[in-house]
Amino acid sequence: MNLIPYMLRDLPSQERPRERMMEFGAGALSQAELLAILLRTGTKNESAVHMAQRILADTGGIRGLVDLSLDELTEMKGIGMAKAVQIKAGIELGQRLAKSRLPEAVSIRSPHDAANILMEQLRYLSKEHFVCLFLNTKNHIIAQETLSIGSLNASIVHPREVFRAAIKCSSASIVCAHNHPSGDPTPSPEDIQMTRRLCEAGEIVGIDVLDHVVIGDGQFVSLKEQGLM
Repeated sequence: MNLIPYMLRDLPSQERPRERMMEFGAGALSQAELLAILLRTGTKNESAVHMAQRILADTGGIRGLVDLSLDELTEMKGIGMAKAVQIKAGIELGQRLAKSRLPEAVSIRSPHDAANILMEQLRYLSKEHFVCLFLNTKNHIIAQETLSIGSLNASIVHPREVFRAAIKCSSASIVCAHNHPSGDPTPSPEDIQMTRRLCEAGEIVGIDVLDHVVIGDGQFVSLKEQGLM
């Protein structure tokens, strides 16, 4: 008779680590539950959670897993090569995270800073792309998003899309930019009107629009510097 290994879905819902993680977050799970998610299945006699508890007990805790080789892991009951590889990959990710450092924050202090970031991304595009740089209270970029892709000579964006995205990433201020496929960065009347609408909306929601930069072919215009906003 073929015996089917215990699956996480066979456990009562309150004991399923994946469901608990989705409901309460990873921080609410025990080490055994997190390991069980990596294992995915147990053996014919024990669930993945029980297997994880046994492995941690046999190795003296999660630190004991770190130095085990793939061969040593596969010597443990219920651990094949696939499970061993998943465990080692999870450990390696944790170690790399512990060694990693946050990248140096990029600040926007002037229109030139924004243009330097976006020029090569936008100058050769055949359609207008409307892009926002979202900044924190120290003017560090925390996100960048393309919110509209227009026709050859028009980029249409509504303030609600801009500020929905800004609120989503807890932005304190934004810098807007778009390209002119013609290569001429001279702002159009529509560019000026749109910028003023964005500034008015920003005042209402409490998120400053610091500038709107129009990117051409190797050159740019700041509506802020031109006194157009």
